[in-house]
Amino acid sequence: QVQLTESGGGLVQAGGSLRLSCVASEHTSYTMGWFRQAPGKEREFVAGINWDIGTTYYADSVKGRFTASRDEFKNTLYLQMNNLKPEDTALYSCATRTRFSTTSRTRAYEYDYWGLGTQVTVSS
Repeated sequence: QVQLTESGGGLVQAGGSLRLSCVASEHTSYTMGWFRQAPGKEREFVAGINWDIGTTYYADSVKGRFTASRDEFKNTLYLQMNNLKPEDTALYSCATRTRFSTTSRTRAYEYDYWGLGTQVTVSS
């Protein structure tokens, strides 16, 4: 069973930046992704990455502000978040898909393992 551990969340003012990390216990991923869930709202897709070739894709709400990347040797997924807004406040979780995939995956059910998340709070 793959274990995912996120870190890097915190409290930041609007316009600020944070970098989230997600370390996987082993490399079995075809796709990894970031999702977030704010209180009272459904979990939503934020960013995804095809692990082998590094292609990335994003939710419209974060395009141009967030960048996903990975370090293959460290089995680590990153999310660089710039120009943060109060509406970005949420619990951010990473997920991995171990089933074969070559296409973008933006639905939670398409992922197999999840981390517990790291809280991001953006003050206005």
